[in-house]
Amino acid sequence: MINGIVFQAAFQRTLMNIRRRPVILFLSFLQPLIWMTFFGFLFQRFPINPAQGSTMQYIDFLLPGICGMTVLLGSSQSGISLIRDSQSGFLERTMITALDLHAFLLGKITADLSRVIVQAFVVTLLGITLGAVVSVGFSTFFSFLFFILFGLSYSLLSCCIALKTDSQEALSAFIHLVNMPIFFTSTALVPLRAMPSWMEQIAVWNPLTLAVTPVRGAMLSQSSWWNGQAFLALSLMAILLYTLAWKSLNVRRI
Repeated sequence: MINGIVFQAAFQRTLMNIRRRPVILFLSFLQPLIWMTFFGFLFQRFPINPAQGSTMQYIDFLLPGICGMTVLLGSSQSGISLIRDSQSGFLERTMITALDLHAFLLGKITADLSRVIVQAFVVTLLGITLGAVVSVGFSTFFSFLFFILFGLSYSLLSCCIALKTDSQEALSAFIHLVNMPIFFTSTALVPLRAMPSWMEQIAVWNPLTLAVTPVRGAMLSQSSWWNGQAFLALSLMAILLYTLAWKSLNVRRI
C-alpha cells in the first residue's frame, strides 16, 4: 500500500523546485521551437512519403519526433534535484523520515513525468501553429502512453545515475554523451528507409524509436499505429529501471 502523504509531499516538492526555476521551463519550450522552425522548413522538400498524391510535409513527420526529444531531454534531468537534495542533506533526512520509499520515488517521478508530458502536448500545439497538419483526436492522446513509458524509464535511469554518482558533473556528462546519440539514431528526424543499413539496425531497437513511431502513426491518422511489441519493451524497461532506482535508494538509506 503506497503511503499517500509521502507521495503527495514528494510530488509537491518536485513541482515546487520546477516552479522556482522557470528559466528551465522556458528553455525546454524554446529548444523544440528552434528545432521545428529550422529543420521543419529547411527540409520541407524532403521526400518523406514519395507516394503519388501524398500531402505529407516534413514538419508533419518531424513534430512527433520533436515531442519525443522534449520527453528525452526533460526526463534526463530528473536526477538533478536528487543530487541537490543529497548535497544539502535533505535527501538523507527524507529517507529516514519516509517509511515508504516506493511512495517517495513514485511521487518524485510522477511530478517529473507530468511536467515533460505537458511540455510534449504544448510542443504539439506549437507545431500545429507552425503549420504541421496532424490529428489531435483520442488516438493521439492515447498514443502518448508510449511517451509516458519512455519518459518514466529515462527519468528512472537519470535517478539511478544521480543516486550512484551523487555528482552533477557525472549526470551532465551522461546527458550530453547519451542524449544526442539516442536522438540521432532514432526515427525522430528521418524514417528508417532513409538511414544507412547499419544505423537502421540500431534505430529499430532504439527506445526513442519505440516511443515516437506509434505516436507518429496516431498523429498521421494511420489505422495500424498501435505497436504491442514496443509497448511491452518499454513497459519491461520501466519496471527494470524502477527496481534499480528503488534499490539505489535503499542502499543510500542504510
